Amino acid sequence: MSESPLSTHAGPIAVTAGALFAVVHVGQFAVMDRSNLLTMATNPAFQLLSAAYAITFPLLLIALTALYWRQARESGPFGAIAFCTAVTGTVALAGDMWFEAFATPWLAQVAPVVFTADRSGSSLVTAWLVTMILFSLGWILFGLASLRARVFPRTLSVAVAVGGLIGFQAAMPPWGLALGLAVAAVGVWLVRHDRREGQVQPDSQRVPGTAAR
Repeated sequence: MSESPLSTHAGPIAVTAGALFAVVHVGQFAVMDRSNLLTMATNPAFQLLSAAYAITFPLLLIALTALYWRQARESGPFGAIAFCTAVTGTVALAGDMWFEAFATPWLAQVAPVVFTADRSGSSLVTAWLVTMILFSLGWILFGLASLRARVFPRTLSVAVAVGGLIGFQAAMPPWGLALGLAVAAVGVWLVRHDRREGQVQPDSQRVPGTAAR
């Protein structure tokens, strides 16, 4: 498999995306007020962090693609299925977080009644549940695919899978923290791994995605 810019820089990309995902999530948790959703939605600090959180999802998607590229051959068909599921779930949750960041504050001003309306049994609840299942399942499968591929250390692959499991509630801080830290940790390992490989042999002879032993 030929090298691509995403594959070459998978480490820094994963570090950046994972760290930002985790940091913004912690910031949201620090300023949120679950006892009053309307007040929370109109809090400028929470609005700013929600916008930042929405922006981290495209970065997380890029990191996912870069990490998959490093192990695409080794992970095989299962890895491809895991990657596609994780992409679908991440895109779906990104849409939800965009709405939360940019549409919800407006609704809080023009239609505050929506915050107290009964949503049980509505299609919104079903769509929300499907989104969270896809996001969580996708990252669990991606972690398991990484474990089977043995390109990344086993502990980090398991951490990604566990982060995906905990990330079932990633829309609500701090439940996305574990996944962000796991992705960042994989990125740190890749940066160190690539640096060592570059010191041992010329760049032209390096093989992307060399299995970790």
